[in-house]
Amino acid sequence: MRFMAALSTDAGIVKSTNQDSSLLMEMETSIGRTIAALVCDGMGGFSKGELASCAVMRSFRRWLNCVFPRLCEEGLTDSIIRKEWELLVRKCSDSIYAYGNSQGITLGTTLTAVLLTEAKYYIVNVGDTRAYKISDKVSRLTNDHSVVAREVSLGRLTEQEAEHDPRRNQLLQCIGDGVLPTADIFIGEVEKNVVYMLCSDGFRHEISDDEMFMYLNPYAFASEEILKNNLDHLININKERNEQDNITVAAIKTC
Repeated sequence: MRFMAALSTDAGIVKSTNQDSSLLMEMETSIGRTIAALVCDGMGGFSKGELASCAVMRSFRRWLNCVFPRLCEEGLTDSIIRKEWELLVRKCSDSIYAYGNSQGITLGTTLTAVLLTEAKYYIVNVGDTRAYKISDKVSRLTNDHSVVAREVSLGRLTEQEAEHDPRRNQLLQCIGDGVLPTADIFIGEVEKNVVYMLCSDGFRHEISDDEMFMYLNPYAFASEEILKNNLDHLININKERNEQDNITVAAIKTC
């Protein structure tokens, strides 16, 4: 299997600092070609959210470089990935909280990461960054850990009401705030000729699923250069519509 991938990030029209951190990394392993992407959104209401998001990104990158190749050689299994990622999230959360405590500040970040092998996809999620699959439609693969998502699941809000609710940025959990997060981990079979997309919440507030589909469906681009241009175009649409947050998006097409 081959992969076509691109990543784009922007501080946006208001904030001077981009508190998002992101990663796109393709690897040749003993089980074949693999690719990983990550988006972390440092908590805008907290001090130095970019430090928290960057710390998680670097920890995940170290894991990909140092641990993942060994696991491939020993025999990669779903249970091993689940155990490894739960441990990684816990260590990151403890480390960020300890640093914040030592500095007298509160740090926090969301996390969504995807790892694609030639057979399986693995997704880990904490917070309200998201993963999608785009084929003949746009399908969300993760669940938000947010107040409005809980209200929607309880039938107190519709999806449309949640998008404009003043509590839409309030999270039920994140990495680093002192409460041990429970990461969602999703595992499935990789499909050919689909797009797996990750984004921070700043990317999705002002554009519709139809617009995502228009520019990111598997037939909307024929090269990584065009894919990158399409990601940049969607970010610019968000900015033109007065999105206030940092904006990050990564997309991987399977070929």
